[in-house]
Amino acid sequence: MAKYLVIVESPAKVKTIKKFLGKNYEVLASNGHVRDLPKSTLGIDVEGDFEPKYITIRGKGDVLAKLRKEVKKAEKIYLATDPDREGEAISWHLMFALKLEDKDVYRISFNEITKTAVKASLKNPRKIDMDLVDAQQARRALDRMVGYKISPLLWAKVKRGLSAGRVQSVALRIVCDREEEINAFVPEEYWSLEAALLPEGEKKPIIAKLAEKNGERFVPSSQEEMDAVLKDLESEEFKVSLVKKGERRQKAPIPFTTSTLQQEASKALNFPIQKTMRIAQQLYEGVDVKGEGTVGLITYLRTDSTRISEEADAAAHAFIAENYGAEFEAESVAEKKTSGKIQDAHEAIRPSDINRTPSDVKDSLSRDQYRSYQLIWKRFAASRMANAVYETTSVKITAGAYTFTVSTSKLVFEGFMSVYVDADSEKNKKQVVLNSINEDTKLIMEELDPKQHFTQPPAHYTEASLVKALEELGIGRPSTYSPTITTILARRYITKEQKNLYVTEIGEVVNNIMKESFPTIVDEHFTANMESLLDGVAEGSVNWKTVIANFYPDLEQAVAIAETELEKVKIEDEVSEEICDECGRNMVIKYGPHGKFLACPGFPDCKSTKPYYEKTGHACPECGKDLVIKRTRKGRKYYGCIDYPTCEYMTWNKPTDEKKEEK
Repeated sequence: MAKYLVIVESPAKVKTIKKFLGKNYEVLASNGHVRDLPKSTLGIDVEGDFEPKYITIRGKGDVLAKLRKEVKKAEKIYLATDPDREGEAISWHLMFALKLEDKDVYRISFNEITKTAVKASLKNPRKIDMDLVDAQQARRALDRMVGYKISPLLWAKVKRGLSAGRVQSVALRIVCDREEEINAFVPEEYWSLEAALLPEGEKKPIIAKLAEKNGERFVPSSQEEMDAVLKDLESEEFKVSLVKKGERRQKAPIPFTTSTLQQEASKALNFPIQKTMRIAQQLYEGVDVKGEGTVGLITYLRTDSTRISEEADAAAHAFIAENYGAEFEAESVAEKKTSGKIQDAHEAIRPSDINRTPSDVKDSLSRDQYRSYQLIWKRFAASRMANAVYETTSVKITAGAYTFTVSTSKLVFEGFMSVYVDADSEKNKKQVVLNSINEDTKLIMEELDPKQHFTQPPAHYTEASLVKALEELGIGRPSTYSPTITTILARRYITKEQKNLYVTEIGEVVNNIMKESFPTIVDEHFTANMESLLDGVAEGSVNWKTVIANFYPDLEQAVAIAETELEKVKIEDEVSEEICDECGRNMVIKYGPHGKFLACPGFPDCKSTKPYYEKTGHACPECGKDLVIKRTRKGRKYYGCIDYPTCEYMTWNKPTDEKKEEK
């Protein structure tokens, strides 16, 4: 009979951890939180001392019953929930839900699910960190207050189903502000000039760009200015005035944090951040690896630290020396410096064992798991490797008052680039190397190529760039980036096309209400300061109820004013071309839990609905009706006839007018 009980959060971890422990240990999962604030009420004593009123989460009865049964048998109980604020709070809630106050209870935590880490945690048990618990309680209470006080107001003034959030509303404002910048942008004209110059004895010309006039930076701003430049150059001789050889070192990258993993996975793998986190969770909790059983492949995935343990660092150096050579080892590793607070209890995201290469586990992983693991493994290995070295050549060419420049670089030592090149670097074009050019080299001008340009507006946010912005502004923490963006997408405040995020009409309305009535809540500096206060609670230097007590009265006052002063906003439904089969009216596009659908505007008198399909603009090659975009149950996009099941035509390939699609 098991003497010791280990309680984890996720059922996926049970199998992995059980393998590391003997028969004296029973491992069970709480399936996340077991207690929370009630859904029906605010659940916080705002008239008293702001004490939260927790209740058992509906549906957790069977889980708790099973845990209570095992608690009675166990001599010692180890609470092994995730190593962060949320995990600490879950352990604390388990203490109450399972009535463990008089039991022999220990809190253990580990950054990776490996035998070494789990065994080490059992040797170093501790008490529950109430500072971390209080930080989570404060965050939960603040989020609940904002959500439960402002959301009903949005329902009353706009429409049901809307919500506000302490972090999500700021994220929405950031996207809206960028949209306003783009809309207000006025393009400015400018010109560039490239000169194709053939060095004596060479077969290919070099392309030099106009950079200066009379020794100062010069960018022509009109056709007239450019014409004047071309006229000046008609009689000028192009001469090499300076050749400068040098060396450039490209620093090895630092290991992934949550936000940088989300950003790089978006660029390199085209993963939405929610998918990145889901797959990383699988790799962390454990995957069945052939010959090894269930193995946790990476360290904890929610972190803003770039720190690496001494053991992992030593293992990486040994691996690199053995497989690449001592010259590829990094002499010293620079870690990311930041002025903000870092949860440095965690390491960066890295493989739990660098010797377990991506090719070793490829056959045990799904395609997306493999690509994710490969990205994390390569980034970590690269972070422990030497810098890449380039040989650079910079040439200045003068023609009268004008200076042209051309610069090239040649990779002479790959260093970390033998393992890893980030997505942005991969896009860089390879440059032609300047071989034998010097100040005596004669140049023949073959062609002048003037081009007109216009300044571009700021880019639309993507999920990845929005995460970067939130991190830089100190808004949210690693655990909140993904759910925040997922929420404002689900609420249809923003929409995603390709990778770009766009504000919807309802998003604009909600943002304007928040800016008008709750300017403090959507102020990025206020939100960042609140995050700092919550970090202070986690460190034990700030009382969590004081934070809430200072926040709530202002919120309550703002809500009271908004209830009387805000006017009701009517958002009209988008009218479609589809005709209601029951009453003949044009159907409108509605939103449900599973996305868009068509509904009769005559509801409740007419309750007719239809699926909504986005038309491709192409006809079905079988019957001639509209070809529409559909999705499988797993979300994969395909193209099918709108008249299904009468016409069963479908194709995975994007329709074209060039040829008939294959089934």
